Order: sequence, then C-alpha cells, then structure tokens
Amino acid sequence: MSLPSPPADPLSNQPRALRPAYATGMLLDARDFSDEQTYHRGRLARALVFLAGGGTLAGLGLSHVPEASGQVESLRVDPGLAVDRLGRLVEIPRAACIRLPRWWTGQDAATLVQASYADPARFVSRRLADSAPVLPARALVADVFVRFAACPVGLSPSFASGPYDSLDAVATARLCDAYELRLVARTGLDDSYTGLPPPPGAAAVGDAGASAAARRDAMQDAILAAYPGAYQGDGQALPPAPEQPDDIDPSAVFLGRLFLPVDAGDPPGRTTDAPVTDNWGRRFLPPQALLAQWHGL
Repeated sequence: MSLPSPPADPLSNQPRALRPAYATGMLLDARDFSDEQTYHRGRLARALVFLAGGGTLAGLGLSHVPEASGQVESLRVDPGLAVDRLGRLVEIPRAACIRLPRWWTGQDAATLVQASYADPARFVSRRLADSAPVLPARALVADVFVRFAACPVGLSPSFASGPYDSLDAVATARLCDAYELRLVARTGLDDSYTGLPPPPGAAAVGDAGASAAARRDAMQDAILAAYPGAYQGDGQALPPAPEQPDDIDPSAVFLGRLFLPVDAGDPPGRTTDAPVTDNWGRRFLPPQALLAQWHGL
C-alpha cells in the first residue's frame, strides 16, 4: 500500500513541548491551532514511546494466502494496532494484503540474488525455531514494516496561499491517520546480523534466574539510563533501529518476516513450495491486564 506524500508530520522532528498561550483579543492563525494539536499529540506520543516503545499492541498477524480461483496470491496482514518509534498510534482497521506476484515482478535481479539465502533457518525467530518448521533449502527473505501516514481528506474553502489574491481557493479539510505497508527484500544478512529486532531489555534486566535483588538493581539502573542523550527538539533525526534497512522510514514498525522458496538460478526464480511466515521476531507490547493474568493476579 502506498500513499501520496502528505504534509510533513510535525512529530517527525520530535518538537519541543511548546503550547500556545491565549489572551483576549489576540490574533490567531492556522499555525496556532496546528501548534496546539502538535503539543497534545507530542505529549501523548512521548508518553507512549517511553512506556511501551515501538511494537505491536494488538493484532497485525501475518499469513500467506495462496492463489485460488479469483484470488491472487498475497501476504495478509490482520487488522490491529501498533505504536511506532515516535510514539504515534498506527492502526490497520481492516485486513490488508500485499500481492506477491506484483511485488516479485517489481524487484530487480540484483536484489533477488542478494536477498536469497541458503539455510534460511539462520534468520528465523526463536519461537519459530523452537517449533522445528519445515523451511526451504533456499529462500528469499523479506520483512514487513508498517509506518504512520497522514492522508488528506476533503476540501474546504480558504484564502489562497502564496502570492495570490483569491477568496475562492480550497485547502485540505482533515488529515486522516493512516498507514503504509512495505515488504522489503533483505540483503546483507549473515550469521552475525539476522535483521531481527533485538529482544527489548535483554541486556538491561539480566538473567531471569538472577536473584530478586539483582533483578531489582538491573531494572532501576536501566530506567535511570533510559533517557536519550539528545533532548527532543534538538533537530536530530531519529536513528534507524537495528532491524531496519537503510531505505525504511526510521519510525516504521517491524511486523514479521516472509520466506519465499526460490531456486539456485541467477537471478533466482520462485518454486512451487509454499512461503513461510514468521510472526514472532517482532516486539510485542502486552497490555497491563494481560501481564496481570500472566502473573496470576
């Protein structure tokens, strides 16, 4: 799914927490109302990114839909909700599909060669590996990312912008929170870099078998070290996450991995074997009620 380029989202620059101050008789323009929205959106996003981080809140499961009568082979993404790396909510309200034949045709030969690997079991999540899946001897590895997007909706009469003198111009009336899905062939993977998200907090909270005091100390130290060195609003771009290739929006959320069986040709061609989806390498953000259930509370 692709969208036309909407106006740049102010939250992309991680703006400072400035809210408008109003007074009777003050002249206001569109920028003032936009700044007020940005303040409230930014505070909510800031809270979400520190409370949860980027990942899946609910749904968004991946599955392969084989070709059938009247149906194109596709990768299905279930409805669901995620938090992106800037703290924005990204929602897919109904099932979305990526048509695999069209996607395959759009890949150049060099990408097909570089994203195809022997022994693809090196690049699966722990849960999929524990289930001893039947994987192809050779597969093209592709990852699914979802990013936040704003879609202009409707028009409203307005003054013309720019060097014009007109009263019958129109402007975008609403911005709808939307999303964009991308399936990206992964080149450059090897035994030292799987391209999967690292487990959240694994290095910080230590071994689950450690003493209660050691786990307490590790958790407190991790919280004290959690604030980034650069203050928001300093104009620094969000750095890419370890699992993101260079051409992906750094705020995008990793959803899962697809293994497409291929032959050893140059470039490789697809075989008749069924693709394998891996839903378990992503970051999950369990709600408090689910954590309470898990602990028996």
